[in-house]
Formats: sequence, C-alpha cells, structure tokens
Amino acid sequence: MINTRGNILEMVQRSPQLSTRRTASRISVSRMQVWRTLNEENLNPHHNHRVQHLERGDPAQRMDLCHWITAHPQLLSVILFTDEASFTRDGINNSRNVHTWSHDSPHETSVTKFQRRFSVNVWCGLLGNKLIEPFVFDSNLTGNIYEIFLRNELPGLLEDIPLMIRSQMYFQHDGALPHYTRHVSEYLNESFPNPWLGRGGPAAWPPRLPDLTPLDYYL
Repeated sequence: MINTRGNILEMVQRSPQLSTRRTASRISVSRMQVWRTLNEENLNPHHNHRVQHLERGDPAQRMDLCHWITAHPQLLSVILFTDEASFTRDGINNSRNVHTWSHDSPHETSVTKFQRRFSVNVWCGLLGNKLIEPFVFDSNLTGNIYEIFLRNELPGLLEDIPLMIRSQMYFQHDGALPHYTRHVSEYLNESFPNPWLGRGGPAAWPPRLPDLTPLDYYL
C-alpha cells in the first residue's frame, strides 16, 4: 500500500497533468484509489486558462482601451461588437479535460494564436444583450467582400435594432487585413454617427485583443 501510494504521488509529481485514468492504468491500480490518494494529500485538479499571445507594447495599448471603457461604461450597451470566426473539420479541443494536480493553483495558462488560418468564415455581431444574426461568407474574406457586406448585408441584419439605439451605436471590429482598407474606413466614417473602433479608426482597437471582447473567448 505504501509503495502504491508513493508510486501515485511520484507519477503525479513527475507528470502533474496526467489524468487519473492514465495514472491508474500505468501503475495497475483502480482509478478510485488514485482519487483517494490525491484527495488525502490535498491535491486538487486545477484547470489552465487560455490567454492571448501578446507582443511588446500590447499591454499599454490594452490598458488604454480598458481605461477608456471604464470612463464611459454606458458605451458597453451601444457598441456593436463584431468578428468573423473560422470553422474547420478539425474541431475544437475541450480544455475542460485538461488540468494540473497541485496543492495550490499553479495558474497554468496555454497561449493561443487561433486568429490565423481561415476556411469557412462566419460573421457575427453582439449589441448589448442582442445577438446579431450570423452571416456566412461564400468565399475568403477580402477588403472588397467585406465592404460589400457592410453596405448591402449589415443594414438588413440590423433591422430589428431600434432606431434610437442605432443612432447611438459604435461599430467595432479588429485589425484583420480585410477591415483595414481605405474603402472600408471611408464607408464606416460616412455611415456611423459615432467614432468606430478598429485599426486605423477614430477610436483605436489594439491588435491581439480578442480576449477583451464578448465574442472571441465567449461566444
């Protein structure tokens, strides 16, 4: 029993992210015995947290945006948050099945750079507590296609939004290359009564900022 207990603790110390199922299988004991041993040692499973990859200079820009939002909390209900997401046959890893055994939370993180490779693009918006109907692009997103979407499709998607709210609305998008074209910027300047938020816009939206929107790391 002592050797078994020692083997369990030694394996967890060597591989703290190893599941109880695999631990039990490798040393030929029951999974319940592994759980009991870890609980008696006050070891708890701690999940890691996804964090956005940052470059030098990003933290200061992120802080500036947070200060601006904090100083104008009423804007949160009238900002139209928008983004495109890619859907592939690769699926999505379930991070709830990944944990680290430790007495205290090690605050494990996993750095992601998921805003890369696109296959099927789906646009979606969120305004206050209202989800704006998703829109599927038939081809790869370009500046021209994005401008056509803004001119011809977006007005119809916003038809159910009361005119009073639309008159106060701020448009937000990130710094993706299709968003950062002269024609798109000119259209946003003409069409939205308030400054829009984005790369090169009247109100800057810093790069690598998906974790501060309600779309990327939530919806």
